[in-house]
Amino acid sequence: MGIAGDIALILVAAFLGGVIAQRLGLPLILGYIMAGVIVGPNTGGPTVGDVHEIELLAEIGVALLLFAIGLHFPLSELRPVRRIALIGTPIQMLLTLALGYGIGIFLGLGPLESVWLGAIISLSSTAVVLKTLTEQGVLGTLSGRVIVGMLIVQDIIVVPLLILLPELENVGQGLSELGVAALEAAVFVAGMALFGTRIFPWLMARIASWNSRELFLISVVAVGLGVGYGTYLFGLSFAFGAFVAGMVLSQSEYSHQALADIAPLRDVFAMLFFVSVGMLIDPAFLLEEALIVAAVVLLVFLGKGVIFAGLTRAFGYGNIAPFAVGLGLFQVGEFSFVLARVGIDAGAISPRMYSIALTTAVVTMSLTPFATRAAPILYGWWRERFPAEPLKTVDLPETGLRDHVIIVGYGRVGNFVAQLLRRLEQAFVVVDVDPGRGETAREEKLPIIHGDAAAEPVLEAAGVREARLVILTVPDAIGARLVVGRVRALNPEVRIVARSTSADQLEELARLGVYEAVQPEFEAGLELGRQALIHLGIGAGEIQRYTDRVRRELYAPIRRPSNDGDLLSQMRRASEMIETDWITVPEDGPLAGRRIGDLRIRAKTGASIVAIVRGEEVITNPGPDVAFVPGDVLSVLGTADQRAALRDLAL
Repeated sequence: MGIAGDIALILVAAFLGGVIAQRLGLPLILGYIMAGVIVGPNTGGPTVGDVHEIELLAEIGVALLLFAIGLHFPLSELRPVRRIALIGTPIQMLLTLALGYGIGIFLGLGPLESVWLGAIISLSSTAVVLKTLTEQGVLGTLSGRVIVGMLIVQDIIVVPLLILLPELENVGQGLSELGVAALEAAVFVAGMALFGTRIFPWLMARIASWNSRELFLISVVAVGLGVGYGTYLFGLSFAFGAFVAGMVLSQSEYSHQALADIAPLRDVFAMLFFVSVGMLIDPAFLLEEALIVAAVVLLVFLGKGVIFAGLTRAFGYGNIAPFAVGLGLFQVGEFSFVLARVGIDAGAISPRMYSIALTTAVVTMSLTPFATRAAPILYGWWRERFPAEPLKTVDLPETGLRDHVIIVGYGRVGNFVAQLLRRLEQAFVVVDVDPGRGETAREEKLPIIHGDAAAEPVLEAAGVREARLVILTVPDAIGARLVVGRVRALNPEVRIVARSTSADQLEELARLGVYEAVQPEFEAGLELGRQALIHLGIGAGEIQRYTDRVRRELYAPIRRPSNDGDLLSQMRRASEMIETDWITVPEDGPLAGRRIGDLRIRAKTGASIVAIVRGEEVITNPGPDVAFVPGDVLSVLGTADQRAALRDLAL
């Protein structure tokens, strides 16, 4: 069947590998790579007929992955990390090239071949890292933005490497070709600026106005891959062009729909890439050269990890960022396959060195999900042994902090909470590790501590032992776990209100002792549903009962029962038993025109009327002489049975 049969075989193998990985608690990437090993040309059993065709399709997966990241990361999100991306990445690649040169000499390679090895290992894997960060929910953190910025610059530098490396013996010719490529890149960037600001918004608006979801999806994919192909024609990376297209689209009002539409397509093609990576593994070669491969992998892991971590720290990013960046970018990337292929075609590297480089790349890619998970653990170990860290504080009260609120994270949510507390004249302090957000808070003259809230000195400076409440606004699940654990160790009694990213995290937060959790996406969906029910003519009381019930079901993991006699638990159980309901007085009902005292509502039902909404007027705590008017909306307080009795009386 040709390529159709190959794709069918890959899909089945990837599905089985993904299921096994899921059941074993491993990242899906590893399941896909193992599927590639099984259906690859180096093992027995069912085998893909044309590996090269699959590799070409896999390039689309990388492009779509970067296109989606571009949609998710507008330029404003990457601006705070531009220094380390634009300056730090070239330094990193030069240092890694020197590391690779040393490894090559250690392996007995010649100087030219050692330079090629250094260039090959200097690149990190965009596809593997972004997929891993997305699965772990840490793509939007400061460390995630640093990683994305450095990966994008690496993808750009691939082009000069492809031009210069084959011309190492004739550098002048390579420099002239590089100049032409730079001119072509400048023309492309200028064209994209015009397209992104003038033509693209008009085009997407017209397509969206036709109300054809199929055509909208095709147009989005055409933009992403079409711009990628344009960059390829201009001598730049196909994947980089797709990323640029995503950033252009991220500025439009259609970016969220575009991201939702291409997500399934992105995941399928990205799976093809990871399977194609597994096809490169030759188990026989791996066994034969196990010691050499293990030594190279170890040297790359330690060397690149230290280089990335050191540069991250040198550019002013402290706390967990150096650990996250170093353990996130240590692997050898997919563009190294391209460099290695160019090297062997040019006769610059030997087949043995080519196999070692490719095997090292695949092994380090496979280790990436485990290494990124180890970053918080390693950081916690480091903090225990080196707890002292210089802190930057701004506008803290001279009298000290006591009975205050600690806001961890100064993004959009943290900013809203801080402004609310300031308006209510409540004492608070902001803690954020992002220098850009710290500068924003500083300009607004808010009390702020620049540092990682998972570090004990930072929490001590924020007065966690005397705090009344800790509000955790960061969406990073791993970071939230670290902060909660550290806060609980320093002040077991303080209440913690946390932001949750999923229902599973609610259960984890409950185990950690979080007092309350909020899931923003759920709350937004619930409010949209509430608005829909209002427009459908559903009564206010019924809507309130429905939303209360759904909220109780979702937040059930965080509201576990307690038998320890704790007053707070008793109050919570009481508040869940005694709730507020809304009842509308019908025009011809028994309540219309009659006074509260004459009806003896409290005596008959046990419920209390705490407010009456009458047009634009709100009557609070209505007395016995207040008479009901048809259309009044009553706020009723009581148990479920008491509120039901009053509802029956009103009807």
